[in-house]
Amino acid sequence: MEDSQSKLIEIRQLRKGMFVQLELGWMDHPFPTGSFKISSDEQIQTLRSLGLTQIRYLPSRSDVQVDEAPDAGAVAVSNGHGDAAPPELSPAEQARAWRQSERQAQERSLEVCERRFFEATRQYKRVGEQIRTSPGDARRQSEELVGGCVNELLSNGESVIRLLTEVAGDRSATHPVNVMIISLLLGQALGMGQKALEELGLVAMLHDLGKFELPERVRAFDDHFTSTEYKLYQEHVVHSVNVAQRMGLPPEVLKGISQHHEMADGSGFPMRVKGDTMNIHGKIVALVNRYDNLCNPSRMAIALTPHEALSVIFAQMKARFDGTVLGAFIRMMGVYPPGSVVQLVNDRFALVVSVNSARPLRPRILVHDPQVPRSEALVLDLEQAPELGIKRSLKASQLPKAALDYLSPRQRICYFFERAVEAPAAAGAPR
Repeated sequence: MEDSQSKLIEIRQLRKGMFVQLELGWMDHPFPTGSFKISSDEQIQTLRSLGLTQIRYLPSRSDVQVDEAPDAGAVAVSNGHGDAAPPELSPAEQARAWRQSERQAQERSLEVCERRFFEATRQYKRVGEQIRTSPGDARRQSEELVGGCVNELLSNGESVIRLLTEVAGDRSATHPVNVMIISLLLGQALGMGQKALEELGLVAMLHDLGKFELPERVRAFDDHFTSTEYKLYQEHVVHSVNVAQRMGLPPEVLKGISQHHEMADGSGFPMRVKGDTMNIHGKIVALVNRYDNLCNPSRMAIALTPHEALSVIFAQMKARFDGTVLGAFIRMMGVYPPGSVVQLVNDRFALVVSVNSARPLRPRILVHDPQVPRSEALVLDLEQAPELGIKRSLKASQLPKAALDYLSPRQRICYFFERAVEAPAAAGAPR
């Protein structure tokens, strides 16, 4: 961009459709790039908050045209003594303060999600401990956990699925909670009401409780199982149904648990039922269970990235799942589900951290940028950065070391949900 092709205008003359060029350093403003076309009122408000009196724009790249601004002296602000009053903070200081505030807000939101997830895993473990001695208490504990999640989900209005930071702990607890969270989001996307969501949540959370009845060596599926071990592993479905019966759970929940390994084409187990005889809970949990097992297998060496898992399900396993459920799942997770490592159209590397199902192609991402310390990094909302997009998905092993260290892709993929908030354009800064 040549300065001879640009014009200085008053900050009050900003309008949507103008292509602006910020004469500030990368750390002195909260936008993903210093040159961009204004697409929203929020971006205008953010530009005005930087303390600038004038801004440079390029008429040749703008959708609207305005006259040049008058001399800078004409827009000086009086302090009551005939002098121009300097802003309390410089534009650079304002930008840094905004970054710090936004970063803190993002960290608080993530902390809430992680705290809820960890609490859910603790409650699940308590349910497992209560099954033999007090199945009634186990049921109440389960209904309390699921009911709380459903109430929060319904009160959120629109929710987004959020990637959590590296999760430690027992996979036997993180897996059912992960499946429950994703299943509830999918059930909501399919238009389920509160009662159906509560039943679905119980199916998803309790589908593997029968594994506690198995020898430990066969509790987690391994593709190296002998035929005897695989048959023993399959028995966890019947054990899970028996546990749910002892808890006094309703028939639809029992049926859903019995079908969490069944497939729409009849290739599942233990009954090899087909899709037309499966209930909606079984259809949903069968799909989500498979997705989570692909991302978080017992042997992490064979783990797929979320993007790979979704691609494998769609390309190789499409016939095994209900078409309506699968279509809603793909729309909800987006082309690049949270946890996917991607390369942007400007060749930078990024980690997808959350997806709003209403805008699945414009997720929120963490961008590798050597100019911004990782401790000060912000999440970039691609919805607020129309000039950027995702070019391709990558494996973590394909990242340069600097990008790998910066992005720290998760080995174990865990999710929770948070309220979808219309992010201001300033949230477009890469973190």
